[in-house]
Amino acid sequence: MISSHLTLKQLEALVCVVDMGSFRKAAAVLGTTQPNISNRITKLETDLGIVLMHRDAGSVRLTARGIKLVEAARQVLRSTETFWEVADRRDLITDRLRLGVTELIACTWLHAFLRRFRAAYPSVSVELEVGLSAAISKQFAAGDIDLALQPEPFPPKAGETLALGVYEYVWVASPDYFREFGVPHVLGDILRSSVLMHAKHTVASSELAKQAQARNLPCNHIVYSSSLASCVQMAVDGMGAALLPAALVNEHVNASTLIAMNSDWYPKPLKFFARFNQDKASRFVEAAAAFAGEEAERHGQLCDIDHK
Repeated sequence: MISSHLTLKQLEALVCVVDMGSFRKAAAVLGTTQPNISNRITKLETDLGIVLMHRDAGSVRLTARGIKLVEAARQVLRSTETFWEVADRRDLITDRLRLGVTELIACTWLHAFLRRFRAAYPSVSVELEVGLSAAISKQFAAGDIDLALQPEPFPPKAGETLALGVYEYVWVASPDYFREFGVPHVLGDILRSSVLMHAKHTVASSELAKQAQARNLPCNHIVYSSSLASCVQMAVDGMGAALLPAALVNEHVNASTLIAMNSDWYPKPLKFFARFNQDKASRFVEAAAAFAGEEAERHGQLCDIDHK
């Protein structure tokens, strides 16, 4: 029988070592020890009567046969997921989803997405990383993230992408701001007082700096923060006007704790995508990307802001 010579744990170990580049990293991903991973692959090689990989110091190199068998192993693992799905037993899929998202997603529809994913895959744990898009891109490229929910730009041909929608920017301020400074109409009016922005090296911040320079406008009142949530709260507290994604402040605008204002300049909208490696990803990662697309669309339909 096949089962007496082959186990899914062996195939899982083989694929994970190749994807992570080392036995140590594979052991961490699979929640076991490095000797266990080594034993599984050694047993597989013994049963097959071939060498699958060469072990070098801190790295592995697949043999020609190993390259072919890794792809076959991926197909077996995916077929196993399909089997559980057809049986309507996704609860038997035990794994983890390493998810990287930016703060905008974390502050808007992430919770709805996580609830939906858990309902579909209750035995798949989620390891969440929230950070700036540049950091998420680096982790994705290093293979430390299975699914990234982030805006452009990111390297071309860097995995499969699924569009999650476009997020417009809006200028907002507290009611006290308008009582003190009046209603601004152009960028120059806004930059005369404190302006709250996301981190200095984000795309929107760079675009604002370039626009101010082109118009010979002062930038000394711009206050940068690595936290979008902090920008929102500072704006609510009357510490200045803020340039933020509309989806982030929709509830505050509806509650009149923030008021949206018109301007003659806005940054380019954020185009968000779900990114995953289609050649390596498990089926539940692709399903998670699809869930993200549906939750992003549902949330986008709820956002509608009127300007002062």
